[in-house]
Amino acid sequence: MRRRFLFAILGTVVLAVFLTSTGTYLLLRRQADRATQSSLRAEAESLVGLVAAANQTKTAATSQKKLVSGLRLEGISVLVEGPAGVVRGDLPDGVTTDDVNQELIDAGATLSGQRDGLTWAAASTPGARGSTVTIVITRRAEPPRYPFGWFLLAGGVALAVGAAVAAWLSDTLTRPLRSARGATLQIAGGDLSTRLPEPDPTDHDELADLTRSINTMATGLARSRDRERQFLLSVSHDLRTPLTSIRGYADAITDGTATEPVAAARIISAESQRLSRLVGDLLDLARLDAHEFQLDLRPVAVSEVVTDTTEGFRPTAEDAGIALTVIEPDRIVASSIDPDRLAQAIANLVENGLKHAATSLVVETRAGAGGEVHVQVADDGPGIAPAELGQVFERLYVTERKPQRQVGGSGLGLAIVRELVTGMGGQVWAESPALAEGRGARFVIALPPLAGPPPLQP
Repeated sequence: MRRRFLFAILGTVVLAVFLTSTGTYLLLRRQADRATQSSLRAEAESLVGLVAAANQTKTAATSQKKLVSGLRLEGISVLVEGPAGVVRGDLPDGVTTDDVNQELIDAGATLSGQRDGLTWAAASTPGARGSTVTIVITRRAEPPRYPFGWFLLAGGVALAVGAAVAAWLSDTLTRPLRSARGATLQIAGGDLSTRLPEPDPTDHDELADLTRSINTMATGLARSRDRERQFLLSVSHDLRTPLTSIRGYADAITDGTATEPVAAARIISAESQRLSRLVGDLLDLARLDAHEFQLDLRPVAVSEVVTDTTEGFRPTAEDAGIALTVIEPDRIVASSIDPDRLAQAIANLVENGLKHAATSLVVETRAGAGGEVHVQVADDGPGIAPAELGQVFERLYVTERKPQRQVGGSGLGLAIVRELVTGMGGQVWAESPALAEGRGARFVIALPPLAGPPPLQP
């Protein structure tokens, strides 16, 4: 790029010098031609002035004759037109009667022109005995000499200056690009700590925007890698814990050392279900990423799905000492959704709420102001830090909010909720605090308004 930039500037300088020198030379030629014509016109007018002065003498005819003869001896063309219209004298070579317009000459005008490198001027005056004397002067135009030396010197200086400026500009402009290239190579090689020097906040040109974009990209990649590591550690822990329990109790049953084989079998069954849930959530996320998740959208009474799903967690809530409250709207609120996938999303939110609730969990369905349907799941736990509100639904994000208890789940529930709700055309977000005393968290699902007829009453 530096080479192309250098050659482009030098080529521009060469073209500019050539055009400037050629244009200057053409202007000089034109000015020289004009100066020659002006000089010849002045000479012609001076000579006809001599003829006019001679005609003021007593011997006008004799004086005119001598003056005309003398001018012709000097090589000057003199035309004398008598009263009868007879013209004596010849035009100089290269000048035709078309050039010398006799009517304009007779009217006293001074004419001039140029043809094939020959410059001419013609002027007339009344002569003796009713004649008209016309004097035509010619001069072979010599074009000005092309100043090669000066132009070469000026061109050399211009090229030297242009090369210096081009080298400086190319280095100045490409240095940030070379730095950006080196940084992106380091980032591609795995060094996500690489950063470019931050440009001035008031600088908003393309290079500054490129620098900020690269730094933002590196920061995002570093954050994603950290979250991926945390995610892998979390998933590994979630996989290892049930596998350890399953293996331990299975070995105990096999060795005959299990004091209560039936209870050990129940634990093995519960842990295998937990393991199956984790694997299923991972597969769901993979299908959502690949857009292979099928949704059966149809008009559904949302509150029925929310109530049925939430009531399935009432035994778990009672065992944990959590007051589970379900609030239904006073009328049917419906949306075009997949009821099974909505139930899955609600289940994940309720599980999450039971993990963090201190004493109560409230699940409410209500109609929004614009016809949409809102489902809210609010707990009275410690709440969510403001910096985490926009990140709790990211699949690789491990929140610093510590759960109050373990209530099943895989730790991927919120990421699945966002994907499912978005796939159904809705939105989901988190709010905190949810209570007046500054505690708690509220998760809100907003489903789109129903476009078709409402679902039939069961």
